[in-house]
Formats: sequence, C-alpha cells, structure tokens
Amino acid sequence: MVTIKEIAKAVGVSSATVSRVLNYDPALSISPAKRQAVIETAEALNYATPRSRKGLASLSLAPLPLARFAIVHFLQSTEELADPYYIGVRLGIEARCREIKAEIAKIYHADMAADPQVLQSVSGTIVIGKQSNDVIDWLAAQGRPLVFADFLPPYERFDGVHCDLPRATADMLDALEAAGYRRIAFIGSHEHLNGETQLYGERRCRAYIDWMTAHDLFDPSLLVLGDFCNNGQNLRLEAGYALAQQVLALQPRPDIVMTANDNMAIGAYRAIREAGLRIPEDIAVISFNDIPVAQFLTPPLSSLRIQGEYIGESAVDLMIERLAGRSYTKTVTIPSAMSWRESCRAPG
Repeated sequence: MVTIKEIAKAVGVSSATVSRVLNYDPALSISPAKRQAVIETAEALNYATPRSRKGLASLSLAPLPLARFAIVHFLQSTEELADPYYIGVRLGIEARCREIKAEIAKIYHADMAADPQVLQSVSGTIVIGKQSNDVIDWLAAQGRPLVFADFLPPYERFDGVHCDLPRATADMLDALEAAGYRRIAFIGSHEHLNGETQLYGERRCRAYIDWMTAHDLFDPSLLVLGDFCNNGQNLRLEAGYALAQQVLALQPRPDIVMTANDNMAIGAYRAIREAGLRIPEDIAVISFNDIPVAQFLTPPLSSLRIQGEYIGESAVDLMIERLAGRSYTKTVTIPSAMSWRESCRAPG
C-alpha cells in the first residue's frame, strides 16, 4: 500500500504537505504546479486515503459494480491549475469516486469533442462549470446520464449541484450594510455563454444590482465590469488591477469594493497600494471563493467560501442515485460560508 511518505519523497515536499493537499486544506499555501504534482503522483501510485480505505461502511450509498464516470471540465487543464476553487470541485468528485470504487476519465474542454466514444463508454458524465446549450445538447446526445457541478443548466431534466450565489451575494451585502458601508462598488466581468455577451448576466453582478436598487443605493458608476472571459489566473489578476483603478478614480471614492473572485481582489490590492491608499482604512475590499492565499494577503482578505469539494462529492452522489433508478430531477444547493478578515469591517 502506497504511503503519504512515499508520495512526499517522489514530489519533494513534506508528508504534512501531501496530507493537506489530498484533504484539500484551504489554509495550505502551495503553488498550483506543486499541488498538481502531488495530486497526479498520488493518482499514478493509486494512493487511497484512510477515509477511503475504511470502505463503504459509513456510506448510505451502495457501490456500483464496474462504474466508470467521465469528468468534463469547462476549463482547460492549465486554466484549472490557476483556480484552486475548481481544483477543489474536481478533487471532491475524485474522492467520492474512490470511495465507491468508480473509475474516472477526465476530459477538459479543449479535448471534449475529440473522441465521443469515451463518453459513450462510461456509466455517466459529471460536468464541471458552465456550458453552452450546444455543448449540453452534444453531451446529452452521447446517451449517458448527466450531472452538473457548479452550474444549473436551463433544462429541467438534468441534475445539478451549486452554491446559491445570488442569495450569498445578497447576504454579504446585508452584512456590509450592517457594518456601516453604503457606497459599495462591484468589479467583475460580463457573462459569456451561448456565443453571446450578457452585460449584466453574471449571477453575482445581477444580485448586486438588484440588492443595491432595492436599498436605494445603486449608483451605475460603482458598477465596473470588463469584457473578460472567466479563465486564466493572470487575466483575472490584471482585470482586477485595471478595474480597481477605474473605481479609485471615482469621486467620492467608494467605501468598499466587492470583487467577483479572489484573483481579481489580488489585482485590486495592487492598484490600491499604488494609489497610496490603505486597506481597510481608506477603502475596504471583500471577495468571493476564499482561495488559500486569501488569508495570507496583507491585510487578510474577507471572502465568501464556496464549498467546491462538497459540490463535487454531491454531484457523484446524484449520479449514483440516477444509476440506481431515480427518475426525477434533483437540484442540490451547497451553502457558502463567510470568512471575515481584516480587509473590511465585520457586522456586529
């Protein structure tokens, strides 16, 4: 049986680091390349966690004989490495598949249509992230059950797992109002789906507009969006930097800026510092995803944690239920958790 120590030796990291990577510890600070090396080495050596070695005694779901699932990712493999959140979703899927002894075939967006026989050879397909209607139709045409993770398709016949981002955004804004913030800016990107650009279609952005309007606080100048596709860490860092510069030029300046994700927040931090301003004294920052690096910024970043690993695990559970005979559609909502840190005031 392969041990954590052997994986650590092969990758050149400590055993503690391997353990924290394989358990997706959100507090671990490690480069995306090193994290991926640990994951791939563990997979290559067929490592089984202590949790999975206990078998299925603690599971209410029975194992499926010779089950094999495909994971279809809306990002490319290099893009996924830049986003710890989506790594967490995939790791959650893989962990649950190991528990039920199911094999996995990984298909990233660039390779999706290359060999449809792969999708036709599996028991079911778990799809990560947003997909166009054309892609959803193509996947459904392969004749296998589909479950969507971190995306709810516009068709009621498919199961899905997601975080209710509009509600989470509204809850965050309620908390900011309770903490005394009124002039709240939002930076993010337009929604790109089905070959179209929806100017205000992204869920966090739409929820921000609705909440600010309902509370008679909406100022169009505080909503600053860029035409950026949601892939590539560097693109989002640069987007956050550029958009934050526009926000900082406003007079009067906002009390706080809400960024659509933590990578954009990192870019905003740089723009704020270059402007000679302090966080949170001159302008506060709050964000989404709560990636591991968020707590190590100066000051540590307040961010909404979206439980990616639980989304992945629940997607596998939905697939098992489907294959066991469930005929109706089910949607599962995984709650988020706010991590309040020093980048802004916390309510109460």
